[in-house]
Amino acid sequence: MNAIEEIKQRLDIVQVVSEYVALQKSGKNYRALCPFHPEKNPSFFVFPDRQSWHCFGACNAGGDIFSFVMRKEGIDFGEALRLLANKAGVSLITSDTHSTKNSQSEQERIYRVNEAAAAYYHHLLLNDPLGETARRYLAYRGVCLETIKNFQLGLSPQDWESLKNHLLREGYAEAELLAAGLLVEQEDKRTYDRFRGRLMFPIRNIDGKLVGFGARALDDSTPKYLNSPQTLVFDKSSILYGIDRAKQAIRQRNQAIIVEGYMDVIVAHQHGWENVVASMGTAITEAQLTTLKNLTRNFVFALDADAAGTEAIFRGGELINKVLSFSPVVYGWVRYEDAYKAEVKAVSLPDDKDPDEIIKENPELWRKTIDNARPIIDFIFDTFAAKVNIDDVTQKSLLVEKFTPLLLEIRDPIRRAHYVERLAKYLKIDQRVLEDTLRKAKALQKTPPKGHVPTDGLKYQVTITPAYSPLEQYCLALLLQYPELKAEATELSPECFEQSQNRELFLKWRQSTDVAHLKEKLDPALREYAESLLSKELPPMIRESEALQRHALQDCIIRLHEKRLRNLEMKKRELLATEAQIGGVGAELARLEEQGIESSKQLKEIFNKQSSLRQQLVRRGEK
Repeated sequence: MNAIEEIKQRLDIVQVVSEYVALQKSGKNYRALCPFHPEKNPSFFVFPDRQSWHCFGACNAGGDIFSFVMRKEGIDFGEALRLLANKAGVSLITSDTHSTKNSQSEQERIYRVNEAAAAYYHHLLLNDPLGETARRYLAYRGVCLETIKNFQLGLSPQDWESLKNHLLREGYAEAELLAAGLLVEQEDKRTYDRFRGRLMFPIRNIDGKLVGFGARALDDSTPKYLNSPQTLVFDKSSILYGIDRAKQAIRQRNQAIIVEGYMDVIVAHQHGWENVVASMGTAITEAQLTTLKNLTRNFVFALDADAAGTEAIFRGGELINKVLSFSPVVYGWVRYEDAYKAEVKAVSLPDDKDPDEIIKENPELWRKTIDNARPIIDFIFDTFAAKVNIDDVTQKSLLVEKFTPLLLEIRDPIRRAHYVERLAKYLKIDQRVLEDTLRKAKALQKTPPKGHVPTDGLKYQVTITPAYSPLEQYCLALLLQYPELKAEATELSPECFEQSQNRELFLKWRQSTDVAHLKEKLDPALREYAESLLSKELPPMIRESEALQRHALQDCIIRLHEKRLRNLEMKKRELLATEAQIGGVGAELARLEEQGIESSKQLKEIFNKQSSLRQQLVRRGEK
């Protein structure tokens, strides 16, 4: 099993997608508002059985766990591979014989080039007229000169190649700048500065090594915040901003305060709250928690109203959108609290203000807010229960439904019993009814759905859904081993490949002139995968006949299209079942019909071509 397949075995797509999207159960699948385009009615579906996702709305896109992360994070396959490998605890190989030594050397080069970039940005902010706008902004946010220097804040100029030209003059190679994520490479191999016209926040790991940058736009540019891409040393899911400066204070105070933004950390430290770190704008991850738990077991999560999921929209008395859709952040903290015997608390910030605003305007209020932090379960209960009309049976039922998995996360039976009693009293229902609901839910957990094997603690859920497609692999093996088949593959499209690694390899193959050129384009893990396909043993008769090679490829293409049609039909059936339960999927069904008709037309054309090819084979006496 290669690294790509191992990642798919270890990670469940529902868990990964739920870190970005508030999923709602819909039959045996999940649905949500699409994260890739604005919409009012949810058209985004996750299919646990097939470990896939699909948007039936404007995107009309879908794929597996890799394609989702690529699209959501705006990264390529290699970066998604590294991000998910880190999440799954899978080690990735490098192509060098002396990989460890070379990797360490490359890491050191990235650290050095990052330091040089930070020094350049910092100098511009402090000394160049170009930095005036950024200096005014920092003054407005209450950041003093000493703090600017302590955090080495900087400014990236608007020019497209300012940093690039500066560092090249300093003796750094363009390849080093690319490896550090400081440059963006276009298809024609031309490069330009990734960060332009932005306030720069150097990001350091716990050892003080400069691993990457955060950047805030100083105008209306989008995105407002931009991070370094995934590199050999930077993975935003495992880094806590400010941890290098906060670690000593966290140990001394035996407490870590987790906020969301760079500026929250900077202003907090400036005002003496040096035990504050930021989670890089993502849900807290196991890697980040592992870093923190080595310093303290006491955490305070400063959640704003939106992050806690407390905003609710009521239409016609119905409960919709965010109310009761607990953030994965919250579930994660409950799970971590039990697993690590930690004390996890949370605060809701008053008046919809950011931490840095409260710290500046009312330091005493900030102190009281932190001192009065509530245990995470109490925080959740008080925040969400207050939003529910307990005289409405539907809302009461929804509250029980949403709290059930949360209560099951509590391993301590005494603590769980306490919150069961509290919830029953609040909802004015018989406690035995709630306990019976929990017992049934727990029994379902013990009988997992087909395709999943539960694990204990914080181990990853393991899926036994096939992480590979023999048909897709066979097709790619033909294309790689017989380059002359490229002219025969015109009916083959990326959509024919369900597995992201196969789709990525096909796209790179289509852009390459030969196998050697292809290998240069590939990430090491994908290169290893391509090598396995190049050495894949094919039937002897195919090796002996070009006509049979063409026939085998055409047969593959037909079967791939057939598989796509079957998947479309399966999705139609699932959506019809969903329609019976919740309604509102007519547009999605119409789109599936349209896709099916188009695929059927393509299939018919390929059948005709294959029939012609077979006739040629008969005439040549090769069949």
